[in-house]
Amino acid sequence: VQLQASGGGLVEAGGSLTLSCAASGSIARVDVMGWYRQAPGKQRDLVATITHGGRVNIAESVKGRFTIARDNAKNTVYLEMNSLKSEDTAVYYCNANLRPERYIQYQDYWGQGTQVTVSS
Repeated sequence: VQLQASGGGLVEAGGSLTLSCAASGSIARVDVMGWYRQAPGKQRDLVATITHGGRVNIAESVKGRFTIARDNAKNTVYLEMNSLKSEDTAVYYCNANLRPERYIQYQDYWGQGTQVTVSS
């Protein structure tokens, strides 16, 4: 099982980016998927999560600017980021709580991280 994130890059303040993260491998079911970010010298913080049923939890700092969505058929989660600010600069990591085939318990998996840089 692996998570592959894409879509990061360099954007000017006020611009937009969309991140994607696909879970692949022998997966029985994916529960919560989400995005976290880590700026240099800071801890990794939650950005947004979405359950298999579509219930969303989103950080106050990005509410109204970022939107999380998922495609359950593709085991893929998206993060649409609008009105980007310099303080959004960070490495963004996707996360999935999923149950691999032949396993009983759900496990957390992380993507490799994708850099988002917002220039002011």
